Amino acid sequence: MTTPVLLTPVEARVLSTLMEKARTVPDSYPLTLNSLLLGCNQKTSREPLMELTEAEVSSAVDTLREAGLVHETTGGRTTKFTHNAQRGIGVPEQSAVLLGLLMLRGPQTAAELRLNAERWYRFADTSSVEGFLDELQERSEEKGGPLVIKLDRAPGAREQRWAHLLCGQVDASAAVASRMAAPGNADLQARVTQLETELADLRTTVQKLCAELGMSQPGQQ
Repeated sequence: MTTPVLLTPVEARVLSTLMEKARTVPDSYPLTLNSLLLGCNQKTSREPLMELTEAEVSSAVDTLREAGLVHETTGGRTTKFTHNAQRGIGVPEQSAVLLGLLMLRGPQTAAELRLNAERWYRFADTSSVEGFLDELQERSEEKGGPLVIKLDRAPGAREQRWAHLLCGQVDASAAVASRMAAPGNADLQARVTQLETELADLRTTVQKLCAELGMSQPGQQ
């Protein structure tokens, strides 16, 4: 039986930041400790926001290295770090992407995850995201048990959100309350995300039609 992965919130932030930067800024990857610290403390695309110290990040890196989730690279004057999340957790690429986003941005709907994953991995549609989430939720105990949970629907929200379990069990009611107390209107954000997803689907359809008709795409000469 596989031992379940259990991280602290700081370790989850460090690991998911490495996962993000590996895909969004590959030219700057692997990351130095200072770059990793800056990424962990970003004010955008992070939920919750953190103000970690270099010592906290360094300690988390050491623990993740012992667990086989982070590797230290040699060569050059500065020590750099890479992640080994997909293999270390034992999930396919698409599932690793979803876990990374949930660790970075907190609970999200399948539509939000698809939109936020755009620079990490391009999912065909929202249903494919839901398929991988279902697999993560139904993961057998032999493989370490479930890695995500589907939260109760928040008041006024159209869709349920998902949360990761890499830091242990989630208080579903507290997660919903926290989301509702966050700045901004949760329902409005959900609607905006849905519209953005539908727009992306429409663009894909237009591109396919243009290709079939031998026409240039809108905005192209």
